[in-house]
Amino acid sequence: MFSKILIANRGEIAVRIIRACKEMGVATVAVYSEADRDALHVALADQAYCIGAPEAGSSYLNENQIISAAILAGAQAIHPGYGFLSENAHFARLCRKNGLVFIGPDPESMERLSDKAILKELMRDAGLTVIPGTKAVASLDDARQAARDIGYPVMLKACAGGGGRGIRLIRSEDELEGSYLQAMSEALAAFGDGSMYLEKYVFPARHVELQILADEQGNAVCLGERDCSLQRRNQKLIEETPSPAVTKAQREAIMEKAVAAVKKIGYVGAGTLEFLLDRQGNFWFMEMNVRLQVEHCVTEMLTGYDLVKWQIRIAAGIPLGFSQKDIKIHGSAMECRINALACGKMGMLHVPGGPQVRFDTCLIEGTTVSPYYDSLLGKLIVYAKTREETLRKMKAALCELVIEGIPTNIEEQLRIVGDERFVSGDYDLTFMGNR
Repeated sequence: MFSKILIANRGEIAVRIIRACKEMGVATVAVYSEADRDALHVALADQAYCIGAPEAGSSYLNENQIISAAILAGAQAIHPGYGFLSENAHFARLCRKNGLVFIGPDPESMERLSDKAILKELMRDAGLTVIPGTKAVASLDDARQAARDIGYPVMLKACAGGGGRGIRLIRSEDELEGSYLQAMSEALAAFGDGSMYLEKYVFPARHVELQILADEQGNAVCLGERDCSLQRRNQKLIEETPSPAVTKAQREAIMEKAVAAVKKIGYVGAGTLEFLLDRQGNFWFMEMNVRLQVEHCVTEMLTGYDLVKWQIRIAAGIPLGFSQKDIKIHGSAMECRINALACGKMGMLHVPGGPQVRFDTCLIEGTTVSPYYDSLLGKLIVYAKTREETLRKMKAALCELVIEGIPTNIEEQLRIVGDERFVSGDYDLTFMGNR
């Protein structure tokens, strides 16, 4: 096991990883930009190093500065969290070159699985149904021809994408050029890679993802599904598990296929297989995220397994201490993402409490929300024995959560969890519409 880990991230996920490390008896090293000098993750870590200016490209995406900090601090491993360098094969290879363990899949796996065309072929061979699509398109003209071949509407997506960035729905050829240039620019700024691909638009559908853990010894388990259909402009707002649209029989069947697929491709680490679930109950494989998801917390609340700790153990070569038969899907867990609607300095903070209520955040009174990073302030997660109880608990927790000085989406989340369509469980990716 590692004795010291550097966390190459910021915000609530950096705090989350530091807490997991403390519980495991592992020392932690934080890195921070000049804008985050007074951030909570800096205060909680055993050591902290400033790695650059506020802009992400000068700090949290500065590979050499992060590696230097890890070596200087005497860390054995680097946890990338999510976003930033979490799916960067070059950074994972740089870690290896400098004698550091990257807590995530090896760079070869990341490169292989980042090619959407190769990944879809692998998953098709492993028994999953995949959405028809293309490899990376070389130009706007190639994208135009590919869209004609697939048939409109199509989804345009960033090859290196994640977090809803670099995605556009194209309903006709008239929309293609503008959307292509915008998405490519967005992807280049967010991931340093502007390559794009297209796939068929499955509609209407729900966004359902399966959480996987796989170790170096060839063991793999699926910890159930998460329904992430509550989205605005491809940004997730609410996640829940289990999905109200998935039956027990469907769940068992797709979990078995997911585990078999992950074993077949030889994947190691935490990963998420993402699907579109249509009205006929068909699961269409979209992509695989080879990192920790923002919404991993709802799976933890439902199953009782700490995904961050298991990421660290797997990276240290420790086998999974449980099998698929140990995974129990009982009860209901839900997460509301709390986002800032503008920058500012926070005043009073009151966090809701009670059994099975959790608020993952980096906020402390006096925190300044800057324009340089994602707007996520925290994640409110609750668990109860039934979905009905979970909804009541979430409403109560949202009402109790107080964040002063910064405008947030708390009121909007309250409206959503009280909406009759959401309460019924009969919703899909169209739910937010033009809201």
